Amino acid sequence: MVRDHVDHIETTLQDAILDGRYADGERLDETRLAEQFGVSRTPVREALRRLAATGLARQHANRGTFVRQPGPLDLYEMFQVMARLEAFCAELACARVAPSAIAALRALNDACAAAATQGDVDRYYGANEAFHQRIYAESGNDFLAETCQTLQRRLRPYRRTQLRTPGRLAQSLAEHAQVIDAIEARQPRKASALLRDHVSVQGERFHRLMSHWRAREGQGASG
Repeated sequence: MVRDHVDHIETTLQDAILDGRYADGERLDETRLAEQFGVSRTPVREALRRLAATGLARQHANRGTFVRQPGPLDLYEMFQVMARLEAFCAELACARVAPSAIAALRALNDACAAAATQGDVDRYYGANEAFHQRIYAESGNDFLAETCQTLQRRLRPYRRTQLRTPGRLAQSLAEHAQVIDAIEARQPRKASALLRDHVSVQGERFHRLMSHWRAREGQGASG
């Protein structure tokens, strides 16, 4: 139950920050948030710790937690590293993947498709996150998988936001299917390139993400 509260508070605050309802540098008061969510300060404190881990907040001893709005360069660099790490996972997976793992990846992509049909971005992201984590695991490299999961958690709010751009859910599904096919065919170069491009936020896609994010901030500020 406490974990459910933490997840809800974290997600709500992520959306509020990305919507522009909190300004850069604004203090997130534990007591006020506990009253707002109708909980004790314990789950609020954990949610704020998670926000700091994703880079959406900064925590200062004896001062509190403050909103941190990362800039375009911060996001670009994080996505660039994430894309390379995931591409390496796909490359390694090609050498050892079993039919059961391919079936699991297809099942996870089916779950993504079901969420996309309903336009449920949050449910889509949950299945999408599990899809990527399965590829990390199939790399057979525990350190690489743990590193990917750490960065995945940090990028979670931005990857969820990217999925809200028009047409992105359908495009993401198609890219998943191509990645699965390449891994199943044991084509490491192709699988690596496909997953790198899937994760990368570069060029036009990067600008679309930032435009969508700024539009949401503007709506939040004017609301």
